[in-house]
Amino acid sequence: MDDRTEIKEFLTSRRARITPEQAGLPAYGGNRRVKGLRREEVAMLAGVSVDYYVRLERGHLSGASDSVLDNLARALHLDDAEREHLFDLARRNAGHAPTARRRTPNKPVRPVLQHMLDAITDAPAWIRNDRHDVLATNRLAAALYAPVLAQRTDPRRPANTARFIYLDPAAPEFFTDWDKAADDIAAMLRAEAGRNPCDKNLTELIGELSTRSETFRQRWANHNVRYHRTGIKKLHHPAVGDLELNFEAMTLASDPGLTLLMYTAPPGTPSADGLHLLATLAATDEQQSGAAQREDRRPGS
Repeated sequence: MDDRTEIKEFLTSRRARITPEQAGLPAYGGNRRVKGLRREEVAMLAGVSVDYYVRLERGHLSGASDSVLDNLARALHLDDAEREHLFDLARRNAGHAPTARRRTPNKPVRPVLQHMLDAITDAPAWIRNDRHDVLATNRLAAALYAPVLAQRTDPRRPANTARFIYLDPAAPEFFTDWDKAADDIAAMLRAEAGRNPCDKNLTELIGELSTRSETFRQRWANHNVRYHRTGIKKLHHPAVGDLELNFEAMTLASDPGLTLLMYTAPPGTPSADGLHLLATLAATDEQQSGAAQREDRRPGS
């Protein structure tokens, strides 16, 4: 999709979701031909002429000042993620899009980051990139995300949460709130595509999901964007059952494009017990695997 079409569909979709009442405007009866606000109403709320707003909505954001974009964001009730996306689209439209990050996505993370993950023993922790490739885990995260990691059939391509959610039939069972997970991942990919349109691997991932999943195409067409920094994740693990976990996502300042995620459960809850059991099972499996490897290396084996 070209930049102008992207801008047009984003602004049109945001305008369509706001009623006059929500914008503080009189409804003028129920016979309205458009869903949401009219263009002239958005123009009035943003403090610009109707002709100028029409030009913006047709994809010409390149000349818009920051103050105009701020006024437009307020008129359309954009949240922080949507406002950032609007500014990203404006920069792209003006020819100021960032160059692709020169970092190999499949390359292992720095050893010190893996050591940090390994030092976290009581909570699942892992590192992903902005395409949602799972790049590194601690032992408990590997056990928790075993269904996701199992999809990694090609060693050259890391497991990817978006592919799992949309393309793996096991995903709705693992993510018990699958609809929310699917909405979130599409919105995060849309936001990243706005920030980093030159990422070839991201473009290929979006193309793959669009080609193979009608459900993804429908969600992608909604033009939703959002942050996903904290919240609750509901999972059903095949070994320990249902888990309701708090999550935190923290960007790594020394490694642009990488995010550290951690799941925890309130003490004394069934989910905390489930994580403890999962940690015990993972440790037992690791000990048994190590013993088997040592036995294989014995002379005469």
